[in-house]
Amino acid sequence: MNSTNAWHSDHYDNKLNFVSELGKGVVELLDPKKDERILDLGCGTGELADQISQSGAIVTGIDLSESMINSAKQKYPHIPFFIENGENFQLREQVDAVFSNAALHWMTSPSKVITCVRNALKGGGRFVAEFGGKGNVERVIQSLTGILHDEYGIDASLLNPWYFPSIGEYSTLLEQLGFRVVYATHFDRPTEMTDGEAGLQHWLKGFAGNFFSTLTDTEKENVLFKMAAQLRDELYINGSWYIDYKRIRIMAIKDSL
Repeated sequence: MNSTNAWHSDHYDNKLNFVSELGKGVVELLDPKKDERILDLGCGTGELADQISQSGAIVTGIDLSESMINSAKQKYPHIPFFIENGENFQLREQVDAVFSNAALHWMTSPSKVITCVRNALKGGGRFVAEFGGKGNVERVIQSLTGILHDEYGIDASLLNPWYFPSIGEYSTLLEQLGFRVVYATHFDRPTEMTDGEAGLQHWLKGFAGNFFSTLTDTEKENVLFKMAAQLRDELYINGSWYIDYKRIRIMAIKDSL
């Protein structure tokens, strides 16, 4: 959770609400029960924490973004939300489950995250998550990287805020840190942006701000124009941009010993 990407909760809710919508399948995998204590790690603006709470579970949400947490508190005052870093958080009481959707790939020290999750869970507790896996948004990154280098001499690898592991890499980390992996899948999910021609721009504004941090507005427009030209044949389909997502969905159980 150490990204410098500037989160704007209104833009996230209005233009990128597919994140929570697609996360509902992860809630189904979690299968929350009444009176269970569940932590939503990287809760964003709280939609999935609220959905989990409708099962009767007792939910707490944490996120590094003050903007996201303030929005979550306003929308769902019945749920406690806190600003916390996913790489060094501690809970006062252990929980039955830790849930995370579309957040772990922003946390580039995965061993620290998994250790915090393990410490937060009761013995036998479950960790259920979905996040970007190896190859996630690969075509977008390739295009952006090439244009930044060719036009402005920028090494985009130094600005990349994401951690996209293979399923083997992440499962191995979980096993090394005291978990038993009981479910894991790595799948393609091309994801439609619903704003027509503006969809790519909205995605980049919401998630890829790091890459544009040193550019002027004119330079940003130039990068976007050239990216759209490069990616159109592959990712622009029937009037919508489809971002080339590849996701890992996983469930692991904390060892009881």
